[in-house]
Amino acid sequence: MSPRASARGRRDELHGVLVVDKPRGLTSAAVVAQVRRRTRVATAGHTGTLDPLATGVLPVCLGAATKLVQWLAAEDKAYDASLELGVETDTLDLDGLVVRRDPEGAARVDARALAAAVAAGAARREQVPPMFSAIKQGGVRLHELARAGVEVERAPRTVEILEARLLEVALPRARLHLRASKGTYVRSFVRDVGAELGCGATLTALRRTASGRFAEAQAVPLAEVAPEVVAARLVTPARALALPAVTVAAAHWRDVLDGRPLPAALVADVAPGLFQLLTPAGDVLAICERAPGAAGAAGAAGEGGAVVYPRVLAYGAPDVQRSR
Repeated sequence: MSPRASARGRRDELHGVLVVDKPRGLTSAAVVAQVRRRTRVATAGHTGTLDPLATGVLPVCLGAATKLVQWLAAEDKAYDASLELGVETDTLDLDGLVVRRDPEGAARVDARALAAAVAAGAARREQVPPMFSAIKQGGVRLHELARAGVEVERAPRTVEILEARLLEVALPRARLHLRASKGTYVRSFVRDVGAELGCGATLTALRRTASGRFAEAQAVPLAEVAPEVVAARLVTPARALALPAVTVAAAHWRDVLDGRPLPAALVADVAPGLFQLLTPAGDVLAICERAPGAAGAAGAAGEGGAVVYPRVLAYGAPDVQRSR
């Protein structure tokens, strides 16, 4: 990929993932915009939205690493969430308007019943997303319909709750830890716990503690993001993906950039699945996938099946880029 220029002619010189500790009150898009301004990169994007109420781990891809978002966003995420029983809001969290209160019902819930409701929520494999969400239906985002006073039926989405356990119980409030698949709404999980108990519940605080391999300990507070901090804390694309790697000599870089087949011997030992092509310096040229089957797709082909290039990054091959 040739480094992308902005409207002012900037070219990306930073390529990697910066793990930001998102503060409460900002949208994820606003955090990305601040990181872009502070680092002066032309391209940046996050790997999974956090609501304004939420804080914590927000991986921000810079430069060529924005081409990795589809893989990084698909990884599991972990959260610490606080809830209150006996309260329901239109947004399913404290940022919304209260639509129901049931303090008497909440008072009848004990710790054992709450634990059972959390376990029941973890066992579900489908979840109805909230109206206040960025999901599109009929080409319109659900939160836009919700703000216009329109509620529509939402199809349940397949999710997986990998871990759900109570951390603290001080009824009618509690704190729990969740680890879940992409697309899981913690607000909806809390709503379903409240529905299971019959008294309702709402999310009062949320902190993402991990996103894939990116952990809370790696996160840089947004206020501290500066060029020198980014240079020291940036995770390279190769480390961010942690995929099997094949090093490619400069003589083959143009073939990779143009999507032409590589010599089969270069990838003969690669197992089916995703892997990355690296320069000798460790920069990512491309993300590849080897699938069992007949040759014929763009890329190298051998007995193990065709190799295709789902994404070409090529930020590590500047000499080839300039000669194209």
